[in-house]
Amino acid sequence: MWGMRTTMIDPGKALPGRDIPVSSLPARHEVLGSSLTAPWSLEGGEASVLYLALGCFWGAERIMWRLPGVHTTAVGYMGGYTPHPTYEEVCTGRTGHTETVLVAYDPAATTAETLLKTFWEHHDPTQGMRQGPDVGTQYRSALYWTTPEQHDAATRTYLAFSEVLRHAGKTSPITTEVLAAGGDRRDNPDVAGPFYYAEAYHQQYLHKNPGGYCTHGANGLTCPVGPRP
Repeated sequence: MWGMRTTMIDPGKALPGRDIPVSSLPARHEVLGSSLTAPWSLEGGEASVLYLALGCFWGAERIMWRLPGVHTTAVGYMGGYTPHPTYEEVCTGRTGHTETVLVAYDPAATTAETLLKTFWEHHDPTQGMRQGPDVGTQYRSALYWTTPEQHDAATRTYLAFSEVLRHAGKTSPITTEVLAAGGDRRDNPDVAGPFYYAEAYHQQYLHKNPGGYCTHGANGLTCPVGPRP
């Protein structure tokens, strides 16, 4: 367990970061064989991208790369203020980032709603600045959307899962951060800022280290997913 910071750093006090990435990326996904970086051209068009944070990104990424219709995944840092942070910097809580999974998917083969169903069902979105034994702002639950359809799906599944939690006896509200991806969060708190790829050794970590640290599993609740209105 790293730093225990449980309040967001003030943008003006965040670490300065750097102008270039901290490391080079592998050319291909270790499991799916797809490129880790855009553009992702599919047979029926371009991939859609959704960014999800549900605790330590090692286990979260493995959950996502196993889903039908997912073209590629990658781990990185998002929702903070420091450009191109390192893992060690993020873990201090002084960058403001979450540990985030990039999910590039084929919209002809799956939907944002289906991906979000898995998101809600595989962590506790009521825990604030932690996830299980992992405490700190980088472990907060977050959902960063890139299209109006994703925003709509986020709103509907958020409300639906809130009802599921209420019926299950949960008294704490959902604390998941829901923001538009992109922009500059230092100037606009209503956007998540860019996604910065994590260091190469973090990518598909649990495939390369099958016995590695992972606290993820189904939370025992079901997020209802129905037809769009």
